[in-house]
Amino acid sequence: MRRRLPSLILALMALSSTSTAEQSSSPVKAPAYHASVPKATFSNIPYGKQQRHILDFWQAVSNKPTPLVFVIHGGGWKNGSKERLNRFVDASALLKQGISVVAINYRLIRKDTDIKPPVKAPLYDAARALQFVRSKAKEWNIDKNRIAAAGASAGACSSLWLAFHDDLADPENADPIARESTRLYCAAVNNAQTTLDPKQMKQWTPNSKYGGHAFGLQNFDEFLAERAEILPWIQEYSPYALVSPDDPPIFLSYKSAPALGKKQKDPTHTANFGVKLQERCMELGVKCELVYPGAPKVKYKTATDYLIAKLTNP
Repeated sequence: MRRRLPSLILALMALSSTSTAEQSSSPVKAPAYHASVPKATFSNIPYGKQQRHILDFWQAVSNKPTPLVFVIHGGGWKNGSKERLNRFVDASALLKQGISVVAINYRLIRKDTDIKPPVKAPLYDAARALQFVRSKAKEWNIDKNRIAAAGASAGACSSLWLAFHDDLADPENADPIARESTRLYCAAVNNAQTTLDPKQMKQWTPNSKYGGHAFGLQNFDEFLAERAEILPWIQEYSPYALVSPDDPPIFLSYKSAPALGKKQKDPTHTANFGVKLQERCMELGVKCELVYPGAPKVKYKTATDYLIAKLTNP
């Protein structure tokens, strides 16, 4: 046995090495939709030149142009995919009400990006995808005037950015897609970050820690320290700073009750964001419905409920 032991060990080592190599070379499992999401009418349609410039489309059955919900996934703009759709809206319920659905991917923020600030990539990708969808209005039987955005967390912030930003349409552009509007009929979002201003975040929620990566910064302390220098960027990409009286109505939903000025269990998704944006919207005459556990006078319990009500009763 002693003479055979080395060869046995070598054989076991070789087998282990082979198994490890096989495991490491195994393909990564592609994201998949939840079983509750019906099969898309069209999948992985490119709306731009980048690898993640793709979207899926579900066409509602209708003999007239349908409203559409444009879904932007969350993940801090650093991860996630369109296949998370079921976390944000009930696609089946929307389709049954004659509302078509789109779910998009977009470029994720990278540390080595040349795009300044980094958050510009996912936000302008969302705008481009929206313009692409509008360019398909006739082919896909979509009502251009009734397009709503939905999403959660970073996807919610992106949706609000689209809702409040001035129209990015370029009427003189040679590209017909770039000539399409980026304006929304409404937006319904979950757990949204409504500001990307670290000073506001700290005032609203003392243990805030989110947002520096959107501007290429490493942590919240650096974010606060660099605020004055990057304030123009903050004002350009922060939904709170962009609200104006001509903006569409919005719906905000949070998983916990607000507590302004107090530390939060989940400061990145606190309802404090919603309270302060609702105050700002009310000042400017923009309709904003806010839902959280214990919220008064709740009319719509979910983003899907709100979207169905708004898009089917124009």
